Amino acid sequence: MSDKINKISVLVITSLASFLTPFMSSATNVSLPIIGKEFSMNAILLGWVATSYLLATAVFLVPFGKIADIFGRKKVFLYGVIIYTVSSILVALANTSFLLILFRVVQGFGSAMIFGTSVAILTSVFPIGERGKVLGINVAVTYLGLSSGPFLGGLLTQYLTWRSIFLFNGLLGVVIIILTLIMLKTEWTECKREKIDFLGSGIYGIGLLLLIYGLTILPKTLGVGLVIISLIAIFIFILWELKITNPIMNVRLFQSNIGFGFSNLAASINYSATAAVGFLLSLFLQNVKGLSPSRTGVILIAQPVMMSIFSPFAGRLSDKIEARITASIGMAITFISLLLLIPLRTNTATSYIIIDLLILGLGFAIFSSPNMNAIMSSVDKEYYGVASGTLATMRLIGQMFSMGIAMLIISIIMGRVQIEPSNYGLFLKSTKIAFIVFSILCFGGIFASLARGKLKQLPSHNL
Repeated sequence: MSDKINKISVLVITSLASFLTPFMSSATNVSLPIIGKEFSMNAILLGWVATSYLLATAVFLVPFGKIADIFGRKKVFLYGVIIYTVSSILVALANTSFLLILFRVVQGFGSAMIFGTSVAILTSVFPIGERGKVLGINVAVTYLGLSSGPFLGGLLTQYLTWRSIFLFNGLLGVVIIILTLIMLKTEWTECKREKIDFLGSGIYGIGLLLLIYGLTILPKTLGVGLVIISLIAIFIFILWELKITNPIMNVRLFQSNIGFGFSNLAASINYSATAAVGFLLSLFLQNVKGLSPSRTGVILIAQPVMMSIFSPFAGRLSDKIEARITASIGMAITFISLLLLIPLRTNTATSYIIIDLLILGLGFAIFSSPNMNAIMSSVDKEYYGVASGTLATMRLIGQMFSMGIAMLIISIIMGRVQIEPSNYGLFLKSTKIAFIVFSILCFGGIFASLARGKLKQLPSHNL
């Protein structure tokens, strides 16, 4: 009975944590225009309110996954929630744009500690036969956060100011801290005697920082240069990780574990092909179709709602059917939905877009939970933290890469101008090219998903 209670406690706490960060991200996007007016921030500076958080999270994810494996996943998770909670309150109290962005960086730091451990803790408690179901629930809660963010964030911003979003996050963080202290009595450490690879962490952090920042300023020459330098840094990082005894990221997992490598590649491709869809459709609906932000939000909710509904089902399905099959079917459905967005026109009915988003949400749900199950079930328990952090990093890199592709295409076709009736044709041409590129990426992702082979637990002596 105590084991069952512990499992339920872990599921409740990690699910709340999985709701926390995506809710904040999607709710913040709604409040950005109001924040910009209050602090007189230009578009570039305002962009850093979102980007600074993503950068900090991405840079520290994998290192904290490894630190959690050494010093304890519960400990790192708890400290992460504390840092995230305090920084959320500080963001709400910020009175300058500098402090606002600084506290967002600290928030991203705490978020990395949460992301790098929550799925690892969940995987540590539930055996392979039950894992798909609970990971499906975890994914569903994540998408519940994403889908409720725009609606609740809009209400909070309109009636209680944008600061209430971060205060709400702080309040939820306090609840998670209390539940963790009361309900989680177990600690999970699998690599107590290993040392932290500080040099590898530094190279990794710099490489990822330059890559993501470079992608955000493409096609500028500086952006191209930073991306090239970042790729060199990442190559050096891989060589270093293969050389040392206790790497921060076990690159050998990618070498010796086909399932792990191709599952992560599939995740990265999936996010690269889909993350900018909401951004492009939001611009299309509000500018070309002339819809209000609230009505646009209601339309865009169709995708995450489908994810929330079908993710638990897909997770349970992956406990019975190979992830190679279920996730690949999900990727194929996603590919079809992207193809259907290519012929987007001024007179395209909103009902067509809603139906397409429902298909996209279904495909993403059927892909995401089984793919996560495949990644976490393909490694031994001492690598759960690294595997969880790696998957989250793939997601963030995919999201940034997707936005980079969209902005690069718009920049080349339209230039850095506002979307107005005089250039709607160029904007539609940009979206068409973007959806073609995303479709090609997703089609390749189907084969990456199929190439993972049969799902199996990897013996530690192979690493």
